[in-house]
Amino acid sequence: MRRHDKEIRSRAEIDAIIRAAEVCRLAFARNNDPYLVPVSFGYDGERLYFHTAPKGRKIDFIESNRRVCFEFETDVALVKNPDDACAWSFSFQSVIGSGTVSELVSTEEKTHALNQIMLHYSGREWDIPDHRAATTRVWRIDIDEITGKRSEEKAKG
Repeated sequence: MRRHDKEIRSRAEIDAIIRAAEVCRLAFARNNDPYLVPVSFGYDGERLYFHTAPKGRKIDFIESNRRVCFEFETDVALVKNPDDACAWSFSFQSVIGSGTVSELVSTEEKTHALNQIMLHYSGREWDIPDHRAATTRVWRIDIDEITGKRSEEKAKG
């Protein structure tokens, strides 16, 4: 990270940003073709989870390259400066990381992952019927690297 003064080193703070985020952006690569997509997600403190349709572009990319990059942000606000166009900025907290995607196949693994997603958005676990888990493609990202950054720019004037 170039700006060490903005780096978040505490894993607890990084986890808090992930838990506060509403969207996870996943970046995929295949050959020289990038693909970035926002997804709903779950997080159990160690791994990320998301689900997909049975077929589609995300799956095509995953089948070609299981490595992904992910991004979260919270508390984003534009910081304006009425006197200096070059002094405009953003205040934010963000997390960026990378990892490896694996498809979950057992009903037990899928149910855990789907409940992590629902827990993130609803604050509680749900009874996921086996037939729903069986017909949903569910994925886990094992995190290899993760960093946090905070910018608390203040408006002037």
